[in-house]
Amino acid sequence: MIEQATSASSIAAMLKTLQSHAAQASGQGQNAAAGVAAPATDFSDLIRQAIGQTNAAQLNSQNTTEAFERGESVPLTDVVLKMQKASLSFEATLQVRNKVLKAYEDVMNMPV
Repeated sequence: MIEQATSASSIAAMLKTLQSHAAQASGQGQNAAAGVAAPATDFSDLIRQAIGQTNAAQLNSQNTTEAFERGESVPLTDVVLKMQKASLSFEATLQVRNKVLKAYEDVMNMPV
C-alpha cells in the first residue's frame, strides 16, 4: 500500500469532505447550494457525529443479527447488509483516525 504524504492541503481537503458529508446527512446540503450560509461546525462535533453514526450502525447490525438468531422474520440479506454497513462505517472511521493521528505526529515532529 502506498502511503500518501500528509500535508496541510490534504488535511484541509479531508476536513472539507467530512464537512460536506455532515451537511448532506443533516439536510444542509440544499441550503448551501441555494446560497444560504450553513452554521459553523467544529471539527470535534464532526468527529463526535461520525463516531455516533458508526456506533448506531454497529448497534443496528447487532440488533438485526440477534433478531435473526432468535428466529424472527428478518431476511438474511438484511442481516448481511447491515453487518457490511457497520463494518464499512467502522473502517472509514478508523482510517480518518489514522490520518488525523499521522498528521498530528507530523506536526509534532516538525523542527521549530
